[in-house]
Amino acid sequence: MGVSGLFVVLAALFWGLSGGIGGILMGDGWDAFVVSFYRGAIGLLCVLVWLMLRPRGSGLANPKLWFWSAIAGIGVAGNFAFYFVSIGQGSVAVAATLMYCAPVFVYLVSFALKLESPTAVKWIAMALVMVGVVLLTQIYDVSAGGVTALGVGAVLLSGLSYAIFIFGFKYAAPHGSPQAILVIAFTVLALILILPGDADQTVAALSTPDWPLFVALGVLGAGLSFVLYIIGLNHTAPAVASIIAMVEPVTASLFGVVVLHESLAGMQIAGMALILLTVTALSVHSNARPPAPHLPTR
Repeated sequence: MGVSGLFVVLAALFWGLSGGIGGILMGDGWDAFVVSFYRGAIGLLCVLVWLMLRPRGSGLANPKLWFWSAIAGIGVAGNFAFYFVSIGQGSVAVAATLMYCAPVFVYLVSFALKLESPTAVKWIAMALVMVGVVLLTQIYDVSAGGVTALGVGAVLLSGLSYAIFIFGFKYAAPHGSPQAILVIAFTVLALILILPGDADQTVAALSTPDWPLFVALGVLGAGLSFVLYIIGLNHTAPAVASIIAMVEPVTASLFGVVVLHESLAGMQIAGMALILLTVTALSVHSNARPPAPHLPTR
């Protein structure tokens, strides 16, 4: 697999862990928007360091970089916030696996904008993913409980936000460096998410005993992971990276089951497997970049 592949694995692993860490923080009573804000804000500090170490070709004087990076920031703000709202309404395992469905949104947006032609294989794959979603969320059984309609809606909005992030990042990329794009995007994220969060909790988080978890969430879930992923992706074949990306939902699911004592029914496990296998096969078939929930497919 090589060092570059290892970087992608570590990034996916860290994203998986970030879902579990966020679940712990919300279990301790922290607001989902406060958790999302600090994930992005601490991530911003990390990518600022990266930009200072690699300042050349930043493109920060280019207005187009700022515009498209701001669009990416709106997308990643929604991606983070809705993801944690979904975890609070359901479970880490369900939210992380549903986030893995994000390429479906990318394809639908691409079809609508005529950036990509629909094919029978893609439509079949998306239909299978939807079947997997139904099985995983158990929306067909109102007595099953566990995953609320709000939780399902939030994670689907998170996936839609991810699609916005992808296109923002894609159109910003020709105008500057990845580190500059991420600095702008995370700055926009912080400005957006500080508003809906609980103001008292936002201040209290600066001196809470839970601060190591907030730091770990920001560094692993939005700082170091992004850097490792971008560096690793430059030297990793798309098909290989697509398979590697499965590390994230699997890690998050194991974290939820082992650490947070969440449970999954047999049909939910079947739905999870259907989603993971179908999305991975679709990405490999399309020779696309990996469907990781927090970075653009480039």
